[in-house]
Amino acid sequence: MPEFVKKLLGNNQKWVEEIRRTDPTYFSRLGETHQPIVLWIGCSDARVPANQITGTSPGEVFVHRNIANMVVHSDMNMLSVLSYAVEVLKIRHIVVCGHYSCGGINAAMTNQSFGVIDNWLRHIKDVYRAHQDQLEAIDDAEKRARLLVELNVKEQVYNLCKTSIVQSSWSRGDFPYIHGWVYDVHDGILKDLDVTFNSNEALSSLYRFKD
Repeated sequence: MPEFVKKLLGNNQKWVEEIRRTDPTYFSRLGETHQPIVLWIGCSDARVPANQITGTSPGEVFVHRNIANMVVHSDMNMLSVLSYAVEVLKIRHIVVCGHYSCGGINAAMTNQSFGVIDNWLRHIKDVYRAHQDQLEAIDDAEKRARLLVELNVKEQVYNLCKTSIVQSSWSRGDFPYIHGWVYDVHDGILKDLDVTFNSNEALSSLYRFKD
């Protein structure tokens, strides 16, 4: 077994021992129920761990991650997570969290081919195209990328609002609230983009489902 893998398993043992020393009933309580109040849709980037940056404990945040925190209408993985979170767990809040210095965002801003992932990055390119004039008015490449990170989060929030899963829950007067945030890997701060919704009123009438 590689030494690094041994280290990971050893770290796990140390962690378990420390938890049991400070809180003997921790694991028995954790195993009894699963009632998170937040669904976190974030980037797969290893620098953006949902629990650590929000100061939450295991069991509080239900997490789905993919390249560049996308909400793609044909992604059955994401839709299954969303359905389970909203319809079974009765999640009260969904956070779409992007982050600055996102590799997926940066890759989508180029014409370079990366293989299979190009098909995923196309969705980000669609966001860029929708806001092309605004983005290309910015000369500084880093500032342009930071703006695209924010615009992408906002678009994914809207994409969540468009799903039948969320709209069906809203039609019953239920949660969730949907929020758009960005994490700065350079200083650890979460930024609220002020795109919070709990109804489909912000959507074009074309996307609104009726009972």
